[in-house]
Amino acid sequence: MKITDSIIQIKGIGEKAKKNYEKMNIFTIGDLLEHYPRDYDVYKPITPIAQLIEGQVSAIEGVLDTQPKVKIVRNLKILSCMVKDGSGRIQLTWFNMPFLKGTLRIGTKYIFRGKIIRKNGVLVLEQPQMLTKEEFYNKLNVLQPIYPLTAGVTNHGLTKAITNAMKELEFEEDYLPVDFRKKYQLIGYKKALQGIHFPTNKEKMTEARRRVVFDEFFLFAMALNQLKKNKANKINNYKMNTVPECEELIGKLSYELTGAQKKVWMEVQKDLTGEGLMNRLIQGDVGSGKTIIAILALLMVVKNGYQGAIMVPTEVLAKQHFESMIELLEPFGIKITLLVGSMTAKEKRQAYDEIESHTANIVVGTHALIQEKVEYAKLALVITDEQHRFGVRQRENFAGKGLEPHILVMSATPIPRTLAIIIFGDLDLSIMDELPGNRIPIKNCVVNTGYRQTAYRFIEKEVEAGRQAYVICPMVEESENMEAENVLDYTERLKVFLKPHIKIESLHGKMKPKEKNLIMERFSAGEIQVLVSTTVVEVGINVPNATVMMIENCERFGLAQLHQLRGRVGRGKYASYCIFMLGNEGKETKERMEIMGKTNDGFKIAEADLKLRGPGDMFGVRQSGILEFKMADVFQDASILKEAYEAAKEVSEDEMKLMCKKYSRLQDRVSYYCQDISL
Repeated sequence: MKITDSIIQIKGIGEKAKKNYEKMNIFTIGDLLEHYPRDYDVYKPITPIAQLIEGQVSAIEGVLDTQPKVKIVRNLKILSCMVKDGSGRIQLTWFNMPFLKGTLRIGTKYIFRGKIIRKNGVLVLEQPQMLTKEEFYNKLNVLQPIYPLTAGVTNHGLTKAITNAMKELEFEEDYLPVDFRKKYQLIGYKKALQGIHFPTNKEKMTEARRRVVFDEFFLFAMALNQLKKNKANKINNYKMNTVPECEELIGKLSYELTGAQKKVWMEVQKDLTGEGLMNRLIQGDVGSGKTIIAILALLMVVKNGYQGAIMVPTEVLAKQHFESMIELLEPFGIKITLLVGSMTAKEKRQAYDEIESHTANIVVGTHALIQEKVEYAKLALVITDEQHRFGVRQRENFAGKGLEPHILVMSATPIPRTLAIIIFGDLDLSIMDELPGNRIPIKNCVVNTGYRQTAYRFIEKEVEAGRQAYVICPMVEESENMEAENVLDYTERLKVFLKPHIKIESLHGKMKPKEKNLIMERFSAGEIQVLVSTTVVEVGINVPNATVMMIENCERFGLAQLHQLRGRVGRGKYASYCIFMLGNEGKETKERMEIMGKTNDGFKIAEADLKLRGPGDMFGVRQSGILEFKMADVFQDASILKEAYEAAKEVSEDEMKLMCKKYSRLQDRVSYYCQDISL
C-alpha cells in the first residue's frame, strides 16, 4: 500500500466505515496516519478506596456492598451503589445507564475505573468503566492513544485500522536528509509515526511528537518563504487622503481613544495614503478596541470614493457589527449593506445589486462576501479576522473582482512579538496592548469541583438580576476514553440543579450552521439565560448582558484560550465574573491557573504560557486559533517553531525541489500552508 491509497485498501474498512472516516476528512492512508491522538490514557495500579484523591482518574477493586438503585430526576436516570475494599467504601454513580443494574451482583468483586469527584462533601466514583482483571492488567502502565472520533468510529476501530495500515504501508524515503535530522535531533518519519500512535513510553512519544511538530512548522516556514519570493511589492492602486470625518467621529465617541489606539490608527492612515499596498495585522487583546480602528479605516476609504468590506466569523457577529456601524456611520451619509448565508434569495439579490452599483459603501458579512455572485464596484479595503484563516485563495478571489485591495487583519489572540513575526511572515504588525479606561475588570476565581453548587447558586443570582451566563465544557458528548465534562450531559444535569424557569440551551461544533446561528441569536437576544457550550463561543458572539463565564475542566485548555473565553464577558456596563473550575488539582495545574486568577492582561498570559507549557504538557487543547496545524501549538512548541523557521531559511530552492521529489505529499503540504497563511 502507498500513502496516497484510499483507506478502503485497509483490512476491516468497508464502504460504510469509509463514509464515517470521510466525515473526519480521512480519505487516504496518509490522512489516517496523520489523524494523531489528542491525548493518552495511562492505566495506573489499583488504589485503595481510603487513598483516593478528588479530581484524579483512579481504578479500585472492591466488592459490591449495596443493591444498585435507579432513580429518575426529570429526564435523567441515575444508577448508584456502594463498593467496599479493606480500606473503606465509596459510592458509584452512572447517568443514563440503567441497564448496568442487571449486570451488578451484590457480594461480587469488580474492578472499576473513573474520575473521583466530590458530591455533598463525600467522594464519588462517577460514570466508571467496569473491567475484567485481564482487561485491566493488559492495559496497566501502557500509553493508550485517545483519538478525536465521530459517530460510527470507535477508538478501538481507529487504533486497529492504523495498526493494519502501518503493517502494510510501503514508506517512502524520508524527505529530510540524515545530516539534517541529526543537526536538529529528529528521528525518522516512520519511527515518528510509530512513536505517536503506539509509544512504548513517554520518552518515545515525546521524541516522535517533536519530529511531527517540526515537520508542520518547517513546511509552514517553507510555504512562507515561497510566498515571499513570489510576492513583488504591491502598488497602492487606491491611494487616499486623510479626511476630516474621521476626526469628527473620534470627537463624537463617548470615550477617548487610548494611546495604543491612536498609534495604530496613525499606522493605518499612513498605509492607506502611502505608495504600497496595506498588508497589516492589528494584534490586540480582548476589549482593546480594535473594532473602532476598523470603522475609522472604512470611513476614510468611503470618503475617498471607494468601497470597503469587513468579514467576520459568524452571522450573529456580522449582524451585531452591521447594527453598530449603522449607528456610528449613517450620520455621515454612508450606506451599509449586510450579506450573510442565511438571507433569502431575494435579500441576497438586493445586496448584490447594492454592492455592484456602489449604492453600498460598506459591506458587512461572513464568507458570503467572496462568493462568485458578488461583484464589487470599487473595493479598496478588506478587513478580516484571522479566525477565518483569510488566505491567499480568498485574497485572490477579492483581487479577481477588481484591483487588489488593502488588507487589514484583526487578531484577538495575544502572541508574543517574536512569535507573531514568524507566524505572520511579512505582515506589518501593530500591537494594541492597552485597554480603554472605562472597562470594568473581570473578577476571577479558581476553584475545585467542591464549589460547583456554590457556583450554580451564583449563576442563579445573576440570572435573577437579569443577566446571562456561559458554561464551557471541553467535549460535545461523553467519550469512552476521556474523563471530562461534556456539553450534552451537562446541559441535562444543569436543568436539574438550576431553577425550572431558567432557560438553558447547549451549543457545540457538531450542530448544523443554522442551528448554531439560531442558538447564538436567541442567547444574544436574552431568550436563553445560560448557554452550555464548547469553545465555539470563543469568537463570533458579543453579548454585553452576559456577566458569568464558568469553565469546567479548565486545566484542559491553554491559558491563551482560557483568556479568549473569559473575554466573552465583561463587555457591558455590569460587573463580570469568570469561574475556573479545576477537575484536577495537581501542583503544575494550580500554578498555571493562578496566573488566570491574578491578571486579565492577555500578553502577560501569553508570555507565562510560553514559560509554563513545556514539552511535558503534551496534549493540552490546541489554542493558537491561527493556523490549521494537526499537532503543533505555537505557544507550547515555540522553541521548535523558532528552530524550524531558522532551518527553512537554510534550504535553497533546488534543495526544496529535491525534497519534493523524494516525498510525494510534500509539495501538496507546502501548497496547503500557502493557502492557509493569513496575508
